Parts: sequence; C-alpha cells; structure tokens
Amino acid sequence: MDIEGATRAASGSSIAPFEEGVAELYETLLVPILFEPYASEMAIVADRSKPGSVLEVAAGTGALTRALRATLDPATEIVATDLSQAMIDVGAPSLTMSRTHWMHADAQNLPFAPSMFDLVVCQFGVMFFPDKLKAYGEAKRVLRSGGRFLFSTWGSLSANDFARCVDECLASLFPSDPPDFLRRLPYSYVDPRLIKAHVASAGFEAVSCDRVKLTSVAATAHDVAAAFCQGTPLRREIEWRAPEHISEIVDEVAERVGSRHGARPCGGMSALIVAGRAP
Repeated sequence: MDIEGATRAASGSSIAPFEEGVAELYETLLVPILFEPYASEMAIVADRSKPGSVLEVAAGTGALTRALRATLDPATEIVATDLSQAMIDVGAPSLTMSRTHWMHADAQNLPFAPSMFDLVVCQFGVMFFPDKLKAYGEAKRVLRSGGRFLFSTWGSLSANDFARCVDECLASLFPSDPPDFLRRLPYSYVDPRLIKAHVASAGFEAVSCDRVKLTSVAATAHDVAAAFCQGTPLRREIEWRAPEHISEIVDEVAERVGSRHGARPCGGMSALIVAGRAP
C-alpha cells in the first residue's frame, strides 16, 4: 500500500491533546495492553510506605488510580489529576468510591499547599513534562518530610516489542517522513543515571531506579495497532500525513504485529520504576 505517495507532506508535528475519541480508545485498548500490568506493580510499591494521602499526577484515565484504590488502605485519600480534561472525563466515572477525588491540574504547577501528601505518584507521565525538574520540584513541595515520590518511565523502544513493531511499520509506510511520536516522547526518557540525577537535583534523597520487565498480551493484533495508532497522539501524526487512510494504516500495522507476535500477540515490555524520599 502506497500511503506516502497519496498524502500531503507534513510540515512538522506537535503533541495533540488527548481529545475525547482518543481518550476513549486509550482507555479501552491501550490501558489493558500496556498500563494495567505495570499499575499492579506500582501499587504494590506504593503500599510499602502505607501512605495516608496520595497525589497522582498525569493519571490519564485512571489505570494506576484503580490499582491504588484496590491495594492501599481504604482510609487512604487519593487525589488523581491530569492535564487533559478528556482523560478525566473518561476515567472519573470508573472511580466513584469515597476518598477518591479527580482534579484538572498541571504537574508543573500544582494547585496544592506545601506538605499535603505522603506520596506523589506518576505512571508513564514524566516523559511528557516539558520541564521535568520543575515537575519534580513541585512533587517535593507538596510532599511531607519523609514522603515518597514514585514514578515509572518506559525503557527504550527496542526493549518494548509492540511499540517497536508499530514504529518500524510506520517508518516503512512513511519512509521520507516517519511519525516519530513514540521515539520522541514516551520511549525517550530511558537513561537511569540521567533520571536519578534529575530526581536528586530536585532535592530528593535515597533515589532508586529499578528496571521491571513484564509481558503484554493482547486479544488481537488489530487491538495493538488501534491502541497505538488511534489511542495516542500518534493518531494526529498519522492523520496529518494520510488524512483519509487511518483505517488502512491500522490494518497494515495489525498485519505486521500479527506476523511478528501472533494472532493473540504476546510481547515483552521494559520500564523503569523510580523512587525518592523528601528530606
């Protein structure tokens, strides 16, 4: 399929907001494939310090929020925040129990007083912060002394099978101007030494960075293709290059995923779980 030959040239790309349609596909497809497995791991780590109050930043549609609610003491107060109102609108209805609150907030400019929380947590969001050090500083500001900052970030694209397969397929469909969202943002913050240095420079102590490898299983190859190509800002990059070909591109990516990972795809994932303590 000659997608590139039938499309207009892209003059550049930027991160699109998670609009309503994208947020819904993110929740129904991408969350179970990528985020739920790590949410369980993160919730276990979060529970070790038995926090009484938790702030989650870049909560998305609540994959980690739900895991925290199921794992932490029922008396724990959880405030889940995200910059995208569309993500909140999709996620909030799934968490209506008491002591769980949703707010629109920017991790780089948190609307909370100092020393309010025992734990600040973020699953796969820090890669998107334009000013990571400012966001880390905000996390430290709202933490009580001895409170913990816990976050995860993806490992390299080469260590995450589904994402690598999608990226390689799109590069073959658009050889002169491949969509670069995956390598430019979610799979770009991968150096443990750099990450630990950033967190320490924000004033955190006892900073740790552990690599966690898990396996992702999807119901179909098409689910994987649609999750990445339609449930993330990658969709905007594809539509810019091929405005009327998104369904064909998803089918092409699905065929590549199926040929490499099977009809019920199974692929490796790699992420870093980072923790630090407020002095």
